[in-house]
Amino acid sequence: MEKFTKLTGVAAPLPLINVDTDMIIPKQFLKTIKRSGLGKNLFDEMRYDADGNEIPDFVLNQPAYRNAQILVAGDNFGCGSSREHAPWALLDFGIRCVISTSFADIFYNNCFKNGILPIVVKPEELEKLMDDASRGANAVLTVDLEEQTITGPDGGTIHFDIDPFKKHCLLNGLDDIGLTLEKADAIAAYEARAAVERPWV
Repeated sequence: MEKFTKLTGVAAPLPLINVDTDMIIPKQFLKTIKRSGLGKNLFDEMRYDADGNEIPDFVLNQPAYRNAQILVAGDNFGCGSSREHAPWALLDFGIRCVISTSFADIFYNNCFKNGILPIVVKPEELEKLMDDASRGANAVLTVDLEEQTITGPDGGTIHFDIDPFKKHCLLNGLDDIGLTLEKADAIAAYEARAAVERPWV
């Protein structure tokens, strides 16, 4: 998993509440178990019309936000079903950080397992960040995970809290497999010892 240390990128405003995982990646795109290729269908029903044409008004279709790496979203982001395809689609599009006042628990945890940083801020802080994100090409935020800060285009800084273990995993690019591999020597030693002590197993 790619490490997350410090990210400076365009932030796209999505001032909608209760954005569920079916809105993030609709059910018809869940046939794959690959983590790549889903970005083109991120927010599919909001990005495209019935004929597959882009809807110009949708934020990620606007020139200033086509390469957005940060999403500033309304309350209760990622609610609905537990599909891990939702963070896969965000990551494949290029989104590495989502900022909101609250997240659904399963989506929140899935983000960390896929290299995305979900940040919870206060309502008044989200309002300021949403305003920053509305500046088009100037909507650049810097997210520093080590310092736990978000810096806006005007230099203003917001501090955020994060679980120390989740922070460690993101800073070091450790998903569940990576965490297990950190114990590879201890696992190998146990297996060798077990083979001697219980050869019948």
